[in-house]
Amino acid sequence: MSDGRVFVVGGGLAGLSAACALADAGYHVTLFERRDFLGGRASSYEHPGTGEVVDNCQHVLLGCCTNLRDFYERLGVEDRIRWYRRITFLEPGGRSSSIEPSLLPAPLHTGSSFLRFRLLSPRDKVASARALVELIPGTPEDSGEDFLGWRGRKGQTQTAIDRFWAPLLISSLNEELDKTSVRYGAMVLRDAFLKSAEAGRMGVPTSPLSELYGVAERYLAERGGRVLRRCAVEQVRCEEASAVEPAAGTPGVTLGTGAGEFGFDYAISAVPFHQLGRILPQSEAAGALQKKVSQLRTVPITGIHLWFDREITPLEHAALLDRNIQWMFQKSKILQARPAAHCEAPSATGSYLELVVSSSKSLLEMGRAEIIELALKELKEFFPAAREAGLVKATVIKEVHATFAPAPLSDHFRALPVSPWPRLFLSGDWTATGWPATMEGAVRAGYSTAEALCAAAGEARHYRVPDLKPRGLMRLFGH
Repeated sequence: MSDGRVFVVGGGLAGLSAACALADAGYHVTLFERRDFLGGRASSYEHPGTGEVVDNCQHVLLGCCTNLRDFYERLGVEDRIRWYRRITFLEPGGRSSSIEPSLLPAPLHTGSSFLRFRLLSPRDKVASARALVELIPGTPEDSGEDFLGWRGRKGQTQTAIDRFWAPLLISSLNEELDKTSVRYGAMVLRDAFLKSAEAGRMGVPTSPLSELYGVAERYLAERGGRVLRRCAVEQVRCEEASAVEPAAGTPGVTLGTGAGEFGFDYAISAVPFHQLGRILPQSEAAGALQKKVSQLRTVPITGIHLWFDREITPLEHAALLDRNIQWMFQKSKILQARPAAHCEAPSATGSYLELVVSSSKSLLEMGRAEIIELALKELKEFFPAAREAGLVKATVIKEVHATFAPAPLSDHFRALPVSPWPRLFLSGDWTATGWPATMEGAVRAGYSTAEALCAAAGEARHYRVPDLKPRGLMRLFGH
């Protein structure tokens, strides 16, 4: 077991997963988080305007997210995920159809529901099926082509793009298809919807996100670590020492905070790439690294939270087609009833919905009232009962830098977990994980960084979990 001292800057999923893995290995871990809650961009807090605990945006996972699921098991919170096998699609007017697995072997397991899918014509289905078949042997390399152009070359109809490809991929990757790399678009479809029925299950947290990930604070404390919240790191200094043997009593890295200076043997920066400037030591190497990662760009997500005086749909979630709002999650049905002591218990007859707009660039300049008005207008097209319901309260949360864009060739600008400084490591969903910006990608980054730090200390440890194995006929392709 190790006894090195490690500090982690950033309490998002990458920082938390790296910290917990290293604490398990015996390192003395201190995690610094500038806010009062954990989870980073997957967090929740009591909204001052409503008095309600809200997530900054609805986050979901799929069955293929093996490392995220491992992290939940590590923390003992896997029972706080509700799994769904069926995805319901709605068009304006309320007509619906669903995609769900059957007993057929993969990749045919969703075939029967796709054939019955009423919101696509036979021509749309044939075009979509033909394109999906091309992904069965494997995903194409990132050639610099965008996913929309690639789909166009495969003879896709506009309706198939708008009602099948876009709802699945924009919500998964948080970017428009004409700005998404072929590799990541194909990866989502193949890994989540073709490899197995388990891979495509959708999981939704049943507790507020910071409550879910806040368990990590106790996990670290039980292993001799600690979390310092509301403690911003102002400066990091790295000593020019060897990676393995610093001088006796000399810290490998030192950081300054509002609470004073701290010395450690190793450091992990788990902040977003656009905030690296406040973490990295100032040097030529730092400038080169910042120049590289600055080629990445961010994409926003907007969550619209609405509380009604009655239930407007029995559905717990649905993909919404042909409008600005893209997904509906009925949080009053999904969340477990755990009101804080100072909050009123949820109404037995009311309903709390969150509407999600991924890649919400068009909403950035709109005000709160304008967005709520637009959302209500569109919501009533999908759920006529909303026309009679009273809106009790509402709020809008814009996550301006929600994810990095999975643009063609963007992998060239993602950093490795090792840095130019032997005792400073990098983590975050934007690092070179091979995954897009998701909760799974963040945990993969955290585990990769923990492995790299252990290797620098002369230990071989493995935390990353393999991908789900293909099932059914997909086993013939071996990956």
